[in-house]
Amino acid sequence: MDWLDTGNNAWQLTAASLVGLMSIPGLVVLYGGVMQKRWSVNSMMMAFVAFAIVLILWVLFAFKMAFGVPVHAISDSGFFGNFWGKPGSILSSSSLLEQAHIPEYSELEFSFPESTLAYFQIVFAGITPILMLGSVLGRINFKAWIPFVALWTVFVYTINAFLIWGGGFFAQHGAVDFSGGYVIHLAAGVSGFIAAWVIGPRLQRDREVDAPNNLAMVAVGAGLLWMGWNGFNGGDWYEASGIASAAVLNTNICTAVAFLVWVAFDYLTGRKPSLIGSVNGMIVGLVAITPGAGFVNGWGAIIIGVVAATLVYFALNYLSRMAPFRNVDDTLGVVYTHGFAGVAGGLLVGIFANSAMAETVLAGTISGGGLHLLGWQALTALWVIVFSATGTFVLLKLVGLFVPLRMTDAEMEEGDIAVHGHEVYPSDVPSLGFPSGIPPAAPLPTPATGGATP
Repeated sequence: MDWLDTGNNAWQLTAASLVGLMSIPGLVVLYGGVMQKRWSVNSMMMAFVAFAIVLILWVLFAFKMAFGVPVHAISDSGFFGNFWGKPGSILSSSSLLEQAHIPEYSELEFSFPESTLAYFQIVFAGITPILMLGSVLGRINFKAWIPFVALWTVFVYTINAFLIWGGGFFAQHGAVDFSGGYVIHLAAGVSGFIAAWVIGPRLQRDREVDAPNNLAMVAVGAGLLWMGWNGFNGGDWYEASGIASAAVLNTNICTAVAFLVWVAFDYLTGRKPSLIGSVNGMIVGLVAITPGAGFVNGWGAIIIGVVAATLVYFALNYLSRMAPFRNVDDTLGVVYTHGFAGVAGGLLVGIFANSAMAETVLAGTISGGGLHLLGWQALTALWVIVFSATGTFVLLKLVGLFVPLRMTDAEMEEGDIAVHGHEVYPSDVPSLGFPSGIPPAAPLPTPATGGATP
C-alpha cells in the first residue's frame, strides 16, 4: 500500500466520525428537545432509523450509484450519459482495502482506502433525510417513514450526488459544491417542504403551542452540529492540507457571524433574542458556508454569513406569512434554514470564489469562474430544486399506496405512547405489561434477624 498516507486516512476517519456525531446524537437530541414532550421519542426514533437504513443501503449498492461508473443506458454522453452511477456492493475484501477512487475523476489520487471514502460519504448521505425529517415531525407515520427514506436515498440523493460530486453532468460543466450546500441542504429543505405539503399539517394545538420540552437538549444538539461541521467541511478536500484548515476556519467564521447577525436583527426588530432563534442563525451560517468553505477566503466567509443570515431571517419571519409558505406546516422551518441558506451559499460561491484557494482538479473551474461559474451554480440549484421536489412528491405518493403517510388523529393526540409505547419523561409507572421493556425489580428480602431494617 505505497499509496496509503496514514495522516490523511486518520483525518478522513476523524472527519467522518465528527459528521456522524452531528446526526447521532446531534440531531437526535436536538429534535428530542425542540419538540413537545409527547413527540420527543418519535422524533429521536425516526432519526435513528433513517441513519441505519442509509448506512445499509450505502454499502450494498448506493455508494457506487453516487460515486461509481456512469450508467449509459440512454446515451453515452451529455446529461443522460452522465446522470447516475451503476449500483454495486463494496463489502468484499478487495473493495474495502483497495485505493479509493472516483471513476469520473481519474486525475484525483486518494491516499486512503475505499472503505474510508465510503464511510465518509455514508455520514453525509445519512444526515440528509434526518434534516428533511425536521419538516414533518409531529405527524408522519413511522411505518411510512422507513420505506420513504430508503426510496429517497436511492432515487433522489444518489442522483444529485453523482451529478454534482461524482463527476456527472453538472460537475463536468464547472458547478461546484464543496461539501453539500446543494446535494444535502438544498435537497433536504425542498424535499422536506414538499413532504410537509403532501402529508398535511400537525394538529392545531401543536401548531399553536409549539413549545420545546428541553432547551438544554437543544443546546447540546446545536453544539454538536457546530463542532461536528468541522468534519463536514474540513474533510471534503480528502486530505489533511491547507485547504482543509482554511475550510474549517471559514466554517467557524461564517457561523459566528451569522449567529451574531441573527441576534442583532432580533434586537433591531424589537424581539428578545431566543435560544431557538439564535440556533437557527447558527445553522444558517453552517449551511451557507458549506458550498464554498474551501473556495473562499476569510473575507468571503464573513460576507456570506451576513448575506445568508439576513436573507433567511427575513424569509423565516416575513416571507413565511405569504403563500405558498403560510399554507405549509414546515415544523422546524427546514426550507428556510437549509433550503434558502443552501441556495444562497451556492450562488455566493459564484461571486466570492477565490482562485488562490483552488488546487488540483478544481483549479481551472474556480480561477475561470465569474459569470460562467455563477451561471452553472444557478442552473445546478434549479435542477436540485425541481428534481428533489418532483422526486419527493412521486415517492410519497407511491409509499402512500401501501402505507398511510399520516398518523391517525387519535395517534397524533397521544403521540409517543401510541407509536412507541413509552415517552421521554414517564408521568406514571404502569403496573402491568412492562411497556418500557424492563420488568419491575424483585422485592428486597426480609432481614434474617427479623428485626427492623436500619
